[in-house]
Amino acid sequence: MINIFQNYGADLLLGLGNTLLCSVIALFFSLIIGSMFAIFETTPIKALRIIARIYIEVFRNIPLLVITMFFYVVIPLMVAKIDGFTAGTIGLTIYTSAFIAETVRSGINSVESGQMEGARANGMTFWQAMRYIILPQAFRYVIPPLGNQFINLVKNSSVLAFVAGFDLMYQGNVIASNSLQTINTYMAVGVLYLVITMPLSYYMRHLEKKLA
Repeated sequence: MINIFQNYGADLLLGLGNTLLCSVIALFFSLIIGSMFAIFETTPIKALRIIARIYIEVFRNIPLLVITMFFYVVIPLMVAKIDGFTAGTIGLTIYTSAFIAETVRSGINSVESGQMEGARANGMTFWQAMRYIILPQAFRYVIPPLGNQFINLVKNSSVLAFVAGFDLMYQGNVIASNSLQTINTYMAVGVLYLVITMPLSYYMRHLEKKLA
């Protein structure tokens, strides 16, 4: 495995950088989109609840690879061409946001209903109460499951390998085929994934204890 790092270290670092970039972008936008649909699910407006439920059920039950291939193959045929990295990042964002929406919704439902009623009684709108009263508490409840979703997001970023996204897994496939050292190559790739996921896992545990 050491000789893989020595001979192909630059390629692996390039893949690692693309994996990190994809993960950070997808994490940021999936958290925003997922939180938005979680709020939609709990809003008094029926139309928004229906839209949120359709979005979540559709994208939770379609494989990530199918969503990614749709953006990589179908969208260029019908709209405009996009590269593999962009297609993979969009697919990963949409897929993960559906799971985050359910996670955040469970946190919102864990907050005592009387707090929303009290906020409304004091003149707050639903959106103000959600922003200042409910969501800050909801996120404290869902730190552990959100951490798991973020770690899964990093691992799921390997879907970019199927659409030439030049991520860590893609570089590993190329190196394995060129070097004919399949076992060593994928061991090296696995180690680099651990470099990303293990610190994130420990940080989420620390954050969970801090907020407890």
